[in-house]
Amino acid sequence: MLPSVKFWQSVSGWEADQLLPVARNAERLGFWGITVPSHLLHPLELSSPYPYTDDGVPGWSADSPWPDPWVLIGAMAAVTERLRFTTGVYVAPLHDVFTVARLVATAAVMAGPANRVSLGAGTGWCAEEYRYSGGSFETRGERFEEMVPLLRQLLGGDPVEHHGKHFDFDAVQLRPAPPEPVPIYLGGQSDAALRRAAKLGDGWVGRMSFPAELDYLLPRLFRFLDEHGRDRDTFEVIAGIRGRPGPDVYERFAEAGVTGFVCASWASTPRLPTLDARLAGMERFAEKVMRKF
Repeated sequence: MLPSVKFWQSVSGWEADQLLPVARNAERLGFWGITVPSHLLHPLELSSPYPYTDDGVPGWSADSPWPDPWVLIGAMAAVTERLRFTTGVYVAPLHDVFTVARLVATAAVMAGPANRVSLGAGTGWCAEEYRYSGGSFETRGERFEEMVPLLRQLLGGDPVEHHGKHFDFDAVQLRPAPPEPVPIYLGGQSDAALRRAAKLGDGWVGRMSFPAELDYLLPRLFRFLDEHGRDRDTFEVIAGIRGRPGPDVYERFAEAGVTGFVCASWASTPRLPTLDARLAGMERFAEKVMRKF
């Protein structure tokens, strides 16, 4: 019997005016949710090397669309009833902790009581985003580690007081508060990021990777979980597989511990530029892969 897994539709690089029909289609086809990409800006002169390509050049252009993820999640939640949403990933340390908590809480409340919104967050790789927005690129990791527990407290709706290295404030309270705890999935594929996810996250969300990359990453993630005494059975592992894998590949990684798959490469190439083509691509994927599960 094939394992039960969750399929997340990625909309990275897709035009914003196509995304409400895409969300409705994803819900109709039985996708678990949608992962929403996030970048604050694209520097026209980019000196930061992109860590996931051999030449350090990102796989998108300056005119690629990056709609605000929380506005987008709110809009897609309004036209669906069951579909889940997560960011993949939101560069949280670019922002103050209160702004992040307010955005996430509002999106979760407006999406309804079914726990449809989660936060996928990471430290990012682009130094220019930090420099142009007034943040510190060098301290983003330790800032993020202090931020994650604070976000959970602020999202709980009760008064919170904190006096730490990067955040220092007397008692504050943010409302409205989500009716249920918002899952926080941490991204990144370095050992530091995997350790952070194992220590602080409700799960890990990865980028689109080749199977050989996942064969390397997953054992490391699970080792870090064991080191921190975390229960693998309650930890979400969300990963994307590059190429056009069939059900057998998804089955293999589901048995290896992946609980959710981000699906993108089969439906976000230049050969599928129109809304109708993308909807049809989702239909084919649902029939050829998702129905097998």
